[in-house]
Amino acid sequence: MVEPELIKAAQAGDRDALVTLLREIEHQVYRTAYYLLNHEQDAMDAAQEALIRVYTKINSYEEKAQFRTWVQRIVTNICIDKFRRKRPSVSIEEHDLVFQAGADVEGEVLSAYAAEDIREAIGKLPEHHRTVVVLRYLQDFSYNEIADSLNLPLNTVKSYLYRARQQLQVLLHDYQKGGVRG
Repeated sequence: MVEPELIKAAQAGDRDALVTLLREIEHQVYRTAYYLLNHEQDAMDAAQEALIRVYTKINSYEEKAQFRTWVQRIVTNICIDKFRRKRPSVSIEEHDLVFQAGADVEGEVLSAYAAEDIREAIGKLPEHHRTVVVLRYLQDFSYNEIADSLNLPLNTVKSYLYRARQQLQVLLHDYQKGGVRG
């Protein structure tokens, strides 16, 4: 938890306070970016961009919202911009399947295909649905935290999640029937 006095000192122009503030939120910012982007280098870039934005916009922070929520909104918006610019990709070299003797190779292959199909299905969701799904299921945000981070009404968040789950059911209907992609 960031001390309110530290925030006020940073807003008043105290460079040491601002550096201390940025160091305190650095890990949280990176963690959020990593969970949203699921790629280390992209997350590092997004975290750096978010910290720079906090640095340059600290005076625009108002105590109407929690500081954590304000920072999360900045990180989330930067990650959304990255989603729009570049679809996430998975390198085979980074994610080689490793099979152990006696392992259920067929099950592992089917699980890998299922995980890839789920990632693809999430990628096909509209931007606002994909964002709430990532925050809820990959980052374990509560509905209220999602609403605060995205500056949305709570019922809108619930509606987006409901619609996203419906769309994912349609996109993944073969798995519900026990089928796999061909």
